[in-house]
Amino acid sequence: MKFFIDECISPTLSQHLNQKGLHDAVHPRDRGRLRDPDHVVFARAIEEDRIIVTENADDFRKLASAVDLHPGLIILPSVARAEAQRLMDLVIAHLLETGGERPQDLLVNSVLAITIDGAIGIDPLP
Repeated sequence: MKFFIDECISPTLSQHLNQKGLHDAVHPRDRGRLRDPDHVVFARAIEEDRIIVTENADDFRKLASAVDLHPGLIILPSVARAEAQRLMDLVIAHLLETGGERPQDLLVNSVLAITIDGAIGIDPLP
């Protein structure tokens, strides 16, 4: 799966995902693009067909609700690096378990939110 890790989350999450060799995750720091406005980040993620992983739920929900098609959002709670990695591993396991051959398709035009205790919810957006 392809992910864009928002700059509000440590770049170690993209490194963690890439180390497994199964995912393609990028962080703005990887590209020298820190401080890009959210609408620029969102447009780039759509262009590259990357699921956005963020703690910034409100702004990205607004952006996603304004387009006809987007690859999806994953909303993590604001937690320490190791906890973010653990929660993202739970998200990926859930997507792989329920998503069939193309688990990323579960998130098209949807938002997945995970709580600190690991509860996962997926809702359509827009």
